Amino acid sequence: MASKIVIKKYPNRRLYNTEASAYITLEDVAELIKKGFRVEVTDANTGDDVTALVLTQIIMNKAKNADGLLPVSLLHLIIQFGENLLHEFFEKYLEKTIENYLDYRKRMDDQISAYNAYLEMGMDFSAFAENTFKDMTPMKFFSIVKENGSDKNMPKSQDDKTSGDKA
Repeated sequence: MASKIVIKKYPNRRLYNTEASAYITLEDVAELIKKGFRVEVTDANTGDDVTALVLTQIIMNKAKNADGLLPVSLLHLIIQFGENLLHEFFEKYLEKTIENYLDYRKRMDDQISAYNAYLEMGMDFSAFAENTFKDMTPMKFFSIVKENGSDKNMPKSQDDKTSGDKA
């Protein structure tokens, strides 16, 4: 598959995918982009690049369906300060910021997946330990010593020795 697909836009607003040799809709263009393709849209009559116009139209259609991508306050700023001032910002910084965010998000998702795998492994070890030690009682050793009277053979503490001398 090609990473860049050329689309021709005809005066009747129809879009033609030159790779698939078929007419497509704006939704189809959006799907191509979501799949990772870059699209280049040219006017069929003049050959002008109208990619930005078509992509903006896709965003506007999403806004009509209440899936607005850009908040109203940002749209006000774009109109207020004009395209010249913000064009450089969008071109240089916004794209890179979004790419960095997506990369960071992917790495975090990968780390969370790895962490979940370790948690599951830990659960297995917990079950293993539980099965291994279920018959053991922690104070069993001391009860055996007391039952056998083996505490007589145990060395006396310093306090016991001094109290025995006084008696």
